[in-house]
Amino acid sequence: MNRMRRGALHLLLGTAALTVLFPLLVMLSTSLKPLEEINNGSLFALPREPTLAAWQRAWGEVCISGDCSGLSVWFANSFAIVLPALFGSLALGAITGYALSLRSSRYADLLFAALLIGLFIPPQVTLYPMIVLVRELGLFGSLGGLIFVHMVWGLAFVTLLFRNFFLSVPRDLLKSARIDGAGFLPTFWYIMLPLSLPVCAVALVLQFTYIWNDFLLGLTFAGLGRQPVTVALNTLAGSQFGPQEYNVNMAATMIAALPTILVYFLSGRLFVRGIAAGAVKG
Repeated sequence: MNRMRRGALHLLLGTAALTVLFPLLVMLSTSLKPLEEINNGSLFALPREPTLAAWQRAWGEVCISGDCSGLSVWFANSFAIVLPALFGSLALGAITGYALSLRSSRYADLLFAALLIGLFIPPQVTLYPMIVLVRELGLFGSLGGLIFVHMVWGLAFVTLLFRNFFLSVPRDLLKSARIDGAGFLPTFWYIMLPLSLPVCAVALVLQFTYIWNDFLLGLTFAGLGRQPVTVALNTLAGSQFGPQEYNVNMAATMIAALPTILVYFLSGRLFVRGIAAGAVKG
């Protein structure tokens, strides 16, 4: 590639990166400004006197739904929802994906087709039947009900990822394990699961992002006082009277986005390896 083409490619990539990052930079800049500076200046200007006061107020002082504890309580709710729902759906999806990859049942392809259909049905369509199911289980309005719903809706996607990866593992490896006396669970635990770490990273990142950013299910199933941070953000933006505290709103949004950004940074290498290994191929 000659120098002109390389320069054009770098210019194109730089423009694309700036376009994607520009809203994030505006949010970060606004969150570091005092409110007077926002009202008297340009939205796109850099902060003249950067301060973390808006971040402090968003975390522990701003009033949301009558509670003036800031986002900290809602942040804890999100972690209490995400961690069990994430690892529960990963565990179930990995073992069902392994079982479907073996095709030991005559109905395996039919079950996989049913899972695929479930994958493409949006949650809004099945919201009412799920409300009835969770209510009959006695879990409606609780963290347990919301965790159960996230596990159910995430199961089809995670199963698809693991099934596709396990199908790419050489069958001779499984035959060798069977000859050595390993059954279904030992083969899954000692052979297949260690091989699937890149796929685990892909499923973890995508599931974490989906569950953390969810608004609809959190608003519907969690119940008052147990809703996630995304519901708090919506309430914060719509419940302010008088002058809007744009810096606090932007700081609250940045705080809510930090966990997903950290997950991407910490698992970036494994995530790329999982994509390259064909984790998202259909």
